Amino acid sequence: MDCDRIRHISDVISFIEAHLQEKLELDAVADAARYSKYHLHRMFTDTVGITPHDYIQRRRLSEAARRLVFSDAPVLEIALSSGYESQQAFSAVFKSMYKRTPLEYRRNQAFYPLQLALVLNGSPSAPGEVCYASPGDVSDWMSFTALVIDGFPCLEESAHLERVRGHIQRRQALLMRDGTAVIGAAAFSRRTGHIDFLAVHPQYRRCGVWEALLAQMRRGTPAERGLSVTTFRAGDRADTGQRAEYRRLGFAESELLTEFGYPTQRLVLPPVRGEAEV
Repeated sequence: MDCDRIRHISDVISFIEAHLQEKLELDAVADAARYSKYHLHRMFTDTVGITPHDYIQRRRLSEAARRLVFSDAPVLEIALSSGYESQQAFSAVFKSMYKRTPLEYRRNQAFYPLQLALVLNGSPSAPGEVCYASPGDVSDWMSFTALVIDGFPCLEESAHLERVRGHIQRRQALLMRDGTAVIGAAAFSRRTGHIDFLAVHPQYRRCGVWEALLAQMRRGTPAERGLSVTTFRAGDRADTGQRAEYRRLGFAESELLTEFGYPTQRLVLPPVRGEAEV
C-alpha cells in the first residue's frame, strides 16, 4: 500500500472533519490538499471506498442525527448547519438514508451514525493470521467497529458490545490484524451459521481479508449448514458496498426483513460440498 497516499488522504479527512460545519465543496477540499479535484476524487475513493461527496454527506447527516437526539435545536437550524439550503431538502435526504424523517428520528431517541470519522492505518504492511478474539481484544474491536459502522444499518454500540462479549466467550469471534491494528473482524453462531458481524477495514478490501474470515467461519460451523447474514436491501442509499461484497463472496438473496425498524434482507451462503466439520 502507498504510505504517501494514505498520509495525504488522512490529511484530507482531517481537513473535512475540521470544516464539517462550513460550505465544503470538492474544489475547496482539493485546493487545501493541493490536488486537482479529479485526482483527489480518484485517490480518496480508491482508499476510503466512497467518494469525498458521500463521505462528507454521511458525516454531516450523522452529526445531524446526533443533534436531533441529544439537543433541542430546531430541525431548520440543524439542516442549515449541515449544508442544506432548506429543511425540506435536508428532510428528504435524511429520510432516504435513515428511513425516518428528522422528527420521527428525534422522537425515537435512538442515535446511530451512518459514518464516523475514518482513521487510516498509516503504516500498513500485510494481514496476519485469523485468530479467535479474547476478552483483551474488546477495546480494539469496538474501536474498529467505529471505522466500519457504515456497513451496519441501525447498529447500537452498547447492544453490539454485549453481543461481542458473548461471542468471544463462546469462541465465535474472529480477528485479523496488521501489526497492532485490527483490519477485519467477524462474529457468528456455530449452531445456526448466522453471521452477526463481518467487516473489513476499507484499506484492506483487496487483501483477501473477507475470504480468510469467511473460510474460518465455514470451518467453525457444521458441514451441512451454510452461513447467513442480514444486510441492506437492494437500492438502499445508505449502503456503501456491504451488500455487493456479500454477493461477490457468493451469498444469495433470501427473505426481506425489518430489524429494529430498518428494512434489511437476509443473504445465504450455502455449504460447500464435501466440507468437514471442525
